[in-house]
Amino acid sequence: MARLEIEQFFCRDDNFGVLIHDPETGLTASIDAPEEMAIRNALKRRGWKLDFIFTTHHHFDHVAGNEALKRAFSAQITGPASEKIPGADIGVKDGDRFQFGSFELQVIATPGHTAGEVSYYLPQARVVFTGDTLFALGCGRLFEGTPADMHESLQKLALLPVDTKIYCGHEYTLSNLRFALAVDGGNPALRERGREIERLRAEGLPTLPTSLGLEMATNPFLRAHNTAIRKNLGLEHASELEVFAELRKRKDHF
Repeated sequence: MARLEIEQFFCRDDNFGVLIHDPETGLTASIDAPEEMAIRNALKRRGWKLDFIFTTHHHFDHVAGNEALKRAFSAQITGPASEKIPGADIGVKDGDRFQFGSFELQVIATPGHTAGEVSYYLPQARVVFTGDTLFALGCGRLFEGTPADMHESLQKLALLPVDTKIYCGHEYTLSNLRFALAVDGGNPALRERGREIERLRAEGLPTLPTSLGLEMATNPFLRAHNTAIRKNLGLEHASELEVFAELRKRKDHF
């Protein structure tokens, strides 16, 4: 079976750049393009040529390098059809599937942060790229969507296999941890994870990738059903959507 190679690196202030490479065909793609030179340096480091850019959403810190990288490598740019993506060649929507070398990519519409954001899932590699939808211990701010949009998007992602690795767009995990502890501090899995996160960040290391199973156990935005969180919020009898909306509101002002 083909093995997907993944190169993750820091760029901009707190973005992650991610390259994926299929060694069988030699094809390489960038998940978003936050910063041209950081991506070019990563390509040079690995000895890869950029063939594709798979864009999750239109925010500048995810598309800043699109047009320069397209010119430099003749890379093909894919992005959500409902958003204006610089240099886009192909627009995709929920349920679309396409090939990246030996791997199938499945498009999952995950609106909320923006109206048209998508995530890219590679079932053979058990990996999903969630942009600014699902973060380690968090979720994206609701710039264009509603709490219902984001809650539904997270529930879609929660249906993936629990061993799915998650790569997202930013290193926000330490600040997300502080909020998670404020609403779910009695969770032993969260406290244990917190110690590891603090160690990684103290050493300047990334906290990603994470896994869906770990997020289901520790990410409050995937745990609106949890009795302790509901009690801490004073929403014992509220719907899951109401609990989620309150979590997102509190995080915005945390």
